[in-house]
Amino acid sequence: MSSNKNLLVLPGDGIGPEVVNEAIRIVDWMGEKRHFKFNVEQDLVGGACYDAHGSAVTDATMEKAKSADAVLLGAVGGPKWDNVARDARPEAGLLRLRKDLDLFANLRPAIVFDALIDSSTLKPEVVKGLDIMILRELTAGVYFGQPRGIEERDGVRYGLDTQIYSEPEIERIMEVAFDLARKRNKKVTSVEKANVMESGVFWREIATKAHKNGNTDIELSHMYADNCAMQLVRWPSQFDVIVTDNLFGDILSDCAAMLTGSLGMLPSASIGSRDPETGKVPAMYEPVHGSAPDIAGLNKANPLATILSFSMLLRYSFDLAEDADMIDKAVEAVLNNGLRTPDIMADGCRSVSTAEMGKAVVAELDKLA
Repeated sequence: MSSNKNLLVLPGDGIGPEVVNEAIRIVDWMGEKRHFKFNVEQDLVGGACYDAHGSAVTDATMEKAKSADAVLLGAVGGPKWDNVARDARPEAGLLRLRKDLDLFANLRPAIVFDALIDSSTLKPEVVKGLDIMILRELTAGVYFGQPRGIEERDGVRYGLDTQIYSEPEIERIMEVAFDLARKRNKKVTSVEKANVMESGVFWREIATKAHKNGNTDIELSHMYADNCAMQLVRWPSQFDVIVTDNLFGDILSDCAAMLTGSLGMLPSASIGSRDPETGKVPAMYEPVHGSAPDIAGLNKANPLATILSFSMLLRYSFDLAEDADMIDKAVEAVLNNGLRTPDIMADGCRSVSTAEMGKAVVAELDKLA
């Protein structure tokens, strides 16, 4: 990295600031030991932003996000803001970041570290060596489709959401899936409900067309979403890259998360399209877990998902695969040494705090430097 890159950090709510602090510890280490630095700026999002400004994310913060080279986010939400208007709730800030930055591709890896095999609810022989990628379309589908709302018709109330996809929206997420698979095991499973949903029929049609259009080096198969959920807990290693829509991706990625033993272990990346003028690719990285308000401020949260999200940031935004690999190896070494936060605690292991886990990763990085 020849020059400093601008990193916008949005800690958010609940345990967000705690886990982000440990990721920043790794950012600082990289600046000292690997000869590249980030210009780090922090700002508010979610409930913390609502308390300060009356909205889940401000226009000024959105401008910072658009100009940053990457965004690192902690978590948003909590019961404190349950009664806030929907368009100002903490989650609205996250949705706006995704939508305004057009972060249409959500990458959620599900990797089982050998040291955590016993943390999974599945048998060791089912999850050992698991390494799959769930690719979720993030800016369209039922979460954004119109019309939507709650309305009354002839004295009866209805709740309405619309599942809608355009051909270009499906084409571009499929291209990302094929590109990811090309760097992995060259296998893509496209997931929908073509048996009962017109949008599923359309998704399968466009996915097949995209495969024939220059991607026949990749094996493509199709699967219904309900069957995919079953297969994830039956035989997850059959998958390499799973690509699916916004709603099913939300559900299936959480299902895959528990194969690994804890949501506290899973990072994610949300990536947009390259700007033809600047060459910049907008991207936001965040742990899959939520804000966990019940343990906020107790120094108990697992920071590894956020640290691994920074690893993904290095890998996908800056092509720093060697440095990303170092972080991954350091995390694996810490787990092999038996250090555990409460969410992944097991017999014979040593319980550590959020900060102790972050320091332990830095200590392992020192050995690898």
